[in-house]
Amino acid sequence: MLLAVPDCFTSFRHNKPTTTTFLFQRGRRPSNSVNPTRTRRLELCKATLITNSDSFEVGRFVGSYGFMNITSYSGFQSGADTEYSPGDLGQLRVQDVGEGNVKISLYEGRVSQGPLRGTSVLFKVYPGQRAGGLEADMMAANELNAHTFLQSSSKGICQNLLILVGGFETKTGEQWLAFRNNGKYSAADYAKVMSERVSKNRALGEQMSWNQFEQELTIKRRRYFVLRLLQGAIRGLAFMHDQDRLHQSLGPSSVVLNTIVERDAAYLVPRLRDLAFSVDIGYSSLDEGRGTLSEGLWRRASAAGAFTPMEKRAFGIADDIYEAGLLFAYLAFVPFCEAGIVDSLSLQRLLESTFKLDVEATREYCLADDRLLDAVKFLDLGDGAGWELLQVIFTEMMLKVPL
Repeated sequence: MLLAVPDCFTSFRHNKPTTTTFLFQRGRRPSNSVNPTRTRRLELCKATLITNSDSFEVGRFVGSYGFMNITSYSGFQSGADTEYSPGDLGQLRVQDVGEGNVKISLYEGRVSQGPLRGTSVLFKVYPGQRAGGLEADMMAANELNAHTFLQSSSKGICQNLLILVGGFETKTGEQWLAFRNNGKYSAADYAKVMSERVSKNRALGEQMSWNQFEQELTIKRRRYFVLRLLQGAIRGLAFMHDQDRLHQSLGPSSVVLNTIVERDAAYLVPRLRDLAFSVDIGYSSLDEGRGTLSEGLWRRASAAGAFTPMEKRAFGIADDIYEAGLLFAYLAFVPFCEAGIVDSLSLQRLLESTFKLDVEATREYCLADDRLLDAVKFLDLGDGAGWELLQVIFTEMMLKVPL
């Protein structure tokens, strides 16, 4: 069963350091032996999260997903004498992808009792140890702990983070985390829909009834929507960093949107989710040691020469910001291009392997492909402010870890 973090939802240990407890208590009341100095924090967590399974109603199954990682790929050789053509972009998609053991299931639902009765929720279900192993339990505990910590911040709740309503554990060991359902679409869904729309419009060609003004208005709306999306995602990430937490899983699928209608961009509220790999970078935590889920991060930090707590903290933040840069690049290209022209992995390999994060060289390459011109024009806005931002982000990371 899942061992609880010592912050919330557990009978705290009192002179019994080897006692283990579950993530969610099954109908038990908190022990009377709770340390008085921790009572206030426990009450805060108990007051904000619902941990009784009878307080929820589970609806239809929405879908499932796993955690993917690239196990290997063969990049292009980079050098002064190397030339690239627009046709190379499609060849960049060849890769070996490995899928993790943890499968996440999603269900719709609602709160059926208490002050939040009727609130729509989305359940994120982690399999028990029998199906997902210890890793699934650690991920569920880490996500729970990250959300409860961030939602108890003295600065209040950040509107750009998904809100955890509560959760419970089943008899089979599954961990059900209930999040406020603020939208069923992700940034990846938005980009896919827009790229398919671009493909459809270009396929119609002269049959399109749009005039030049309507086309320009559509592009302006798309640019504004993407900027609003990025601003919201960055605000959420900045809030996490201000609270000494890394995201470590930032990407198009980890940003939830309450709308993908570009006309409604003024009402768009992006929210970050998927905090299963979130890392505590408070100096006390960095001094205590490494967690299993953050081993890869600190191994890369050590390889880059980051050993002291201050150096490791700076590396971790830079690593998160680098992922935000890749998200920026994805949203600058995919919604403005035809479906299948570019995706997140091919774009990342183009930037990292082909051009070694040389943004100016990447721009020259993209200018040679008419299919990428709308993306180039977007990044050219403000005297190339988009390209400049990407270069600053990538340069910062290159100083910390050579590619």
